[in-house]
Amino acid sequence: MATQPKTLYTYADLERLPQDNLRREIIDGELVVTAAPIPRHQRAVVELTVAFHSYGGQHGGQVYPAPTDVFFSDSNVVEPDVLFVAADRLAQVEKKFVRSAPTVVVEVSSPSTRRLDLVRKRDLYERFAVPEYWFVDLDGDRVEVYRLDPAGRYGSPVILDRGNHVDSPLLPGFVLPVDRVLGPPEEEDA
Repeated sequence: MATQPKTLYTYADLERLPQDNLRREIIDGELVVTAAPIPRHQRAVVELTVAFHSYGGQHGGQVYPAPTDVFFSDSNVVEPDVLFVAADRLAQVEKKFVRSAPTVVVEVSSPSTRRLDLVRKRDLYERFAVPEYWFVDLDGDRVEVYRLDPAGRYGSPVILDRGNHVDSPLLPGFVLPVDRVLGPPEEEDA
């Protein structure tokens, strides 16, 4: 018995899907659907968005929180939680999406998306040469910063715990306390 060929999704398919509270992305032609995020996740997204917005206002560049599509190819379209496009890459911002690699892409962890963010999306961002990928680990209380090396690989991340700050050689003068991104420490259940 022949097996059914796997459906490969494209950006055109994505545009035909309903607009609801689900995040839909395409990675290597596979449709990936995730639920709406929790409040703590969104608070981190707001802090990052405000910091990038302030930086962009002073140094040029634009911040885009989800839902904003990043179009790498017809079979690779994702919605990072936050992305920043520096002034030298603003030509990539089109009417419907950001085409190719933003300067910085940020994913904020959720229990349901952790593996997706740390494996599939990290590999995708590396493959399409996103200069920096930040993973905000709310459960681990830290931020992991992946930077492309000269060979175009991320390698080991810079791990930033509470009390540290996130900065970037790509964004001179940008400094964001990790505590501000993570918010108040989660209290243990009694």
